[in-house]
Amino acid sequence: MGQVLRKFGGLYVQFGCGLCAPSGWMNFESSPTLRFERIPVLGKLYSKNAMRFPANVRYGDILIGLPVADASCSGIYCSHVLEHLALEDIDAALTNTYRYLVTGGIFRLVVPDLGELVRCYVSDNADTASHRFLEASGLGRRRRPRGLFEFIRDWFGNSAHLWMWDERSMAAKLRQHGFLEIRRAVFGDSEDPRFREVEDKDRFEGCLAMQCRK
Repeated sequence: MGQVLRKFGGLYVQFGCGLCAPSGWMNFESSPTLRFERIPVLGKLYSKNAMRFPANVRYGDILIGLPVADASCSGIYCSHVLEHLALEDIDAALTNTYRYLVTGGIFRLVVPDLGELVRCYVSDNADTASHRFLEASGLGRRRRPRGLFEFIRDWFGNSAHLWMWDERSMAAKLRQHGFLEIRRAVFGDSEDPRFREVEDKDRFEGCLAMQCRK
């Protein structure tokens, strides 16, 4: 699995990493763009992003399973990933996450906060309050994809939010999968300093962060 830093006998894994790929972590991304970029010669001709995926990002889908041994991870992290999964798929993601952790291992996650979005919507007296709610939640679109290229990009881009979470529903789902010591988290508050290598303060703003243990 390469020269990955270890602590407490375990690895540190991030899934849905995007362009954030700390060298001390195993960083996985399931974007089709990553697979295209890794095609010899052809992959150098196109990138969806202005920046290409870092060389240490590996293709991996948490729903199918990552190339990580069971009970091998001291820490697992995902930021703005779970809201892109359908409700029936969240169980596969959390089942795999749980089995990769060592006993006592930490899982931290960040998702949009449906509770905060609803509170903002309810307190917004403007005629366009519903518009702002739909855009902020990622549940609405101003226009649908037109043309073959836009349709393909939309289909494979996985940018739509398929299920939203508030603190109570996320805590309940984590308990359902056996996680313990479930709590709301804030940027940089983990007792394990390794998470500081992967967390981005901007991605916590106005969002729901949770921490739990196996």
